[in-house]
Amino acid sequence: MSTTPPRTASVSRSTNETRIQVAINLDGSGRSQLATGIGFFDHMLDQIARHGLIDLEIKAEGDLHIDGHHTVEDVGITLGQALAQAVGDKRGLRRYGHAYVPLDEALSRVVVDFSGRPGLHMDVPFRSATIGQFDTALAYEFFQGLVNHAFITVHIDNLRGENAHHQAETVFKAFARALRMALEIDPRASGVIASTKGSL
Repeated sequence: MSTTPPRTASVSRSTNETRIQVAINLDGSGRSQLATGIGFFDHMLDQIARHGLIDLEIKAEGDLHIDGHHTVEDVGITLGQALAQAVGDKRGLRRYGHAYVPLDEALSRVVVDFSGRPGLHMDVPFRSATIGQFDTALAYEFFQGLVNHAFITVHIDNLRGENAHHQAETVFKAFARALRMALEIDPRASGVIASTKGSL
């Protein structure tokens, strides 16, 4: 019988601008239930679930009559908090993950480190300012909120691309694939924290 605790979390966040609920299972099968009020953002979050093999439920109510900024940023914050809770003390974790993902003419690379230190480098020269009702500048705000509260380091580079939808989708898919790799339990390092410090 396995003694590994379930890697799940449920987090709620409520402010004057948004109300967010996130439930996550790191050892899921890629199922998602998403309702942020921003169609393209839901599509990107679905990529994280599907390609990360993470079960993900997100419900967001925000001040979309103003714009999508608060909703997207606060979903990133709340998802980061849930990720930090679900991963626990990181024993046995591979810690690092990386992925290259293409979509037609677009290609992105993402590298993830469950370092315990928040850090984001993001170089994505989007070819248009909006995709549907999604402001492409908010992709940065989402990942910044996520890394700050998950305490992870993420490097995101869109290496090429002419279509903003393709650029964004390769970024989110590559993030999901890198996350999946980093979150895997290493059978050769059971119970070991992948750091010479002894903690992450």
